[in-house]
Order: sequence, then structure tokens, then C-alpha cells
Amino acid sequence: MKYVDKIISYTKPPNAWKVSVIIISGVMTGLILWVLYVGNAVSYLSDKPETCINCHVMNPQFATWRVSSHANVATCNDCHVPQDNIFRKYMFKASDGLRHSTMFTFRLEPQTIRIKSMGADVVQENCKRCHEHLIDHSSLMKTENDEERKCWSCHMETPHGSVRSLSSTPNVNVEKPFELLPEWMQKYNIKNSK
Repeated sequence: MKYVDKIISYTKPPNAWKVSVIIISGVMTGLILWVLYVGNAVSYLSDKPETCINCHVMNPQFATWRVSSHANVATCNDCHVPQDNIFRKYMFKASDGLRHSTMFTFRLEPQTIRIKSMGADVVQENCKRCHEHLIDHSSLMKTENDEERKCWSCHMETPHGSVRSLSSTPNVNVEKPFELLPEWMQKYNIKNSK
């Protein structure tokens, strides 16, 4: 018990600092909650395709998927997230989402978005999972080096068409899944812009 009390005594700020620590903690908590709200963080726990367009960078991929044959049978997560168990699914979503949010927040995304090898492996795994009853041409699934050929080496335009960059669908009409600014701020911005 003495050990626990000793640890707790080290984490308490000196009396002169208590007010400052409470204020800084409140500001940091508010800032974190605001970032989670603006980033619509709760939506990433779902499988809704609209979540993928929280960031405008994915609008072309969303728009082309929406008019594809896959739109009726598969969401973004059905193809791009592991489906074998819930732990792997959410670990992948967390790590991939953190990478995406970092890139998009700091504007590091390339003009042409390309899937990374980890994501490509997951998509390949999910293609085979959904289409296992159609895959009977196993000799075609091997390259000259006896490596597994990716499904999109033949089915390149499934389901996103020939989309390759942000400018490939410049006039796409994709509605935002939610408004970033609260209603009272929108009214304030409209009044001040006149």
C-alpha cells in the first residue's frame, strides 16, 4: 500500500501548480474532443462507405465505387479491411486510419493515390474470400516467379474504374456525410461574410 501511495504522491502537482494543471488539462481535453468531433471519429467504428469521404481525398474512389457492380454487395471495408476476425479488423482499421489521418492532416497525400502493400494483401485476401467459388484458374494466379498474381492484374478497373487521381473525377457530386461546423457557427459565418 505504501508503494501505491508513493506513486500517487508523485503524480500530484504541487499546490502552487494545481490551478494551472486543471486549466491546461481542461484546455487539452477540450481540444482533443474538438478534434475527435471535427474528424467524425465515431464514424470510423462503422462500416458505412460514407465514412471514407470524411476526407475529400477519397471522393473519386467513393464516386466510382458507388456506380460499380460492387456497390450493391460490398462496402469499402468489405474489400479494404481484414474480415477473418474482429481483432484483426479493428487493429488494421486503427493503424491504417492513423496513417491516413496523419497524411491528410499534414497534406502529405499524393495526387495519385496508390494502395500500399499491406492494403493490397488485404484486398487480395478479400477478393479470394468473396469470389472463391469462381476461382478455378489457379495456374493463372501464379507469376513466372511462382508468386501469387493479384486479382487486379486482370480485373484492373474493378470496382473503381480507371480513376487514378484527384483530378480524374473533377465534377463528381458527393454529398458530405455531415457538416463540420455546428449550426450556430454556420449562421455566424454567413452573417460575417456579408
